[in-house]
Amino acid sequence: MNIKLAVIPGDGIGPEVTEQAQKVLDKIAGVYNHKFEYKTLLAGGAAIDATGNCLPDETIAVCKASDAVLLGAVGGWKWDTLPGDKRPEMALLGLRKELGLFANIRPALMFEELADACPLKKEIYDPDGNGGLDIVVIRELTGGIYFGEKGFKDTPLGKAAYDVEIYAEEEVRRIAIVAFDMAMKRNKKVTSVDKANVLESSRLWRKVVAETAKNYPEVKLENLYIDNAAMQLVRNPRQFDVIVTGNMFGDILSDEASMITGSIGMLPSASLKNGNFGMYEPVHGSAPDIAGQNKANPMAAILSAAMMLRYTFGLPKEAEAIERVVKAVLAKGYRTGDIFSDGKKLIGTKEAGDLIAGEI
Repeated sequence: MNIKLAVIPGDGIGPEVTEQAQKVLDKIAGVYNHKFEYKTLLAGGAAIDATGNCLPDETIAVCKASDAVLLGAVGGWKWDTLPGDKRPEMALLGLRKELGLFANIRPALMFEELADACPLKKEIYDPDGNGGLDIVVIRELTGGIYFGEKGFKDTPLGKAAYDVEIYAEEEVRRIAIVAFDMAMKRNKKVTSVDKANVLESSRLWRKVVAETAKNYPEVKLENLYIDNAAMQLVRNPRQFDVIVTGNMFGDILSDEASMITGSIGMLPSASLKNGNFGMYEPVHGSAPDIAGQNKANPMAAILSAAMMLRYTFGLPKEAEAIERVVKAVLAKGYRTGDIFSDGKKLIGTKEAGDLIAGEI
């Protein structure tokens, strides 16, 4: 298979981890007779420095002409003083909107080899001794408060800023379908998270999700308010299978879910549109404090590449090969700094990429 990939290394550790993901993909290409054609593009702070624009038109055009997008990370302290609409993070919102990427899939999977890194007690995350956590958060990505009307106005208490939360029925329905379809392939349970006791947008959300659930009689649907869901994730995470929620709530819950599995540096994500096209990126940020020091964990970026092979290109064998090898490297005791513990073998970013590619 010949595959055109748009690669956006981004900022901070983004270029380092993306380089290792490409290294692993090249090994997959050689073993399984595929060809990856990469086009490296600018977005985020690097694009601001080079062009004055966090998301150049060329980047959007090449992404649209590619089969998938592989993204590193964007942002960093260097650009923190810029106005909100000029910050590097706006490149992510722009990419999601321009590419129609409405469904963010974030697995929160605990690797057995890293169970000791979980901040929760074992009796909470594994009370029956049957293994760790396996949760998927499905986050709506192109609606809600991040994309609603924004502005300023004068009030009796002084100047005020506002951001409007807005959802249309079809926006909710299509993300609900993604969640229920995912649940049918897993444990057939969907937890929809909202704030329907306060927000009209959440009341619409709950209504449309319930309507969608009627088409999936085998799937159990439960509803939780966001505050309760956040508590339940640390009280009893094993109760969850697929969580579906809006843009802002999903942003927060997916990070919480990732941390209870042990390390945000291990977790991939996929942002999908209708059809097979997607953008794949690690859940972690740009970590400018360790950029350029060969300290970053590239495994989330590498596992994001595995998700790409599975979801966009229908190559489960190749995806499983990467996932199996990551587990094998962990089982041999190799650890980057974020997951290092006594008695393990400390390795850097490049060494992790070499080990994983070498095992395929």
